Amino acid sequence: MEKFTLELLFQIIGIGSASGLIYKDNTLLIIGDNSGFLYEYYVDSGDLKRHPLIENPSENILKKEKPDFESITHFGDNLYVFGSGSTEKRNKMVQVNSENKKVITTTDLADLYLVMQSFGKIKPEDFNIEGAIYNGESWFLFNRGNGSSNKNVLFTIEGENLINDFNILSNEYKLPKIIGVRSSFTDAVLVDNKIYFLATAEDTQSTYDDGEVLGSLIGSINLKTMEIDFTEKISSTHKFEGLTLFKNSNEKIEFLLCEDKDIDVLETDIYKLTLDKK
Repeated sequence: MEKFTLELLFQIIGIGSASGLIYKDNTLLIIGDNSGFLYEYYVDSGDLKRHPLIENPSENILKKEKPDFESITHFGDNLYVFGSGSTEKRNKMVQVNSENKKVITTTDLADLYLVMQSFGKIKPEDFNIEGAIYNGESWFLFNRGNGSSNKNVLFTIEGENLINDFNILSNEYKLPKIIGVRSSFTDAVLVDNKIYFLATAEDTQSTYDDGEVLGSLIGSINLKTMEIDFTEKISSTHKFEGLTLFKNSNEKIEFLLCEDKDIDVLETDIYKLTLDKK
């Protein structure tokens, strides 16, 4: 899978620092790592709704205070929004009803994140969950290796819950470099027993401080072997942090992507990435 096209599809005014998205029924559900809202964007009409994920939500929360919602996934009638775990204030998972967009529960994942750090041999300062998938049986959480140790780790978690009854497996990956900087996971989605992932190279050794963006790539992981099937650089300038399936056929697969520009301006660009299937 080598041929691809990347095009700017449209811009949404009212959302900043987009970090995850889900496409369904011509509607986009979007989260931003600076925001306390779940955004619902109607593609046809351009209407935008905001649904609170936390008490007293705002659009641009101070960096030291923000819940840092970096990942969103769904299964059945539920949405799940994850904080990155990169500070003590970023350990929450919010479960949302996908129909009315009301919060069902908010769970503190501090204990799970500590076990993941221990199991994956990741220092607390290098822990940064930026992708999540749930298929009804297993959770797949992706640690972005943008800390000093470059730990890109895919965690597979199974059990009764994510609080005190779970089992963990981990797979570590050495992702390609872009201009000498190791790329790191920024999001993922499950399609036909394959995990498609985004990764970005950012010239920083901190999970907290941003750096110069050097580009982004897409790749896939075989769900059975947990081995990488392919990677393909898709941009030299964009920091893509959200990935969702748009269309899937025998000839090609199309994704929608969102970009985190690390600025306070409430504008989000949505891109379409098309991959030809061999």
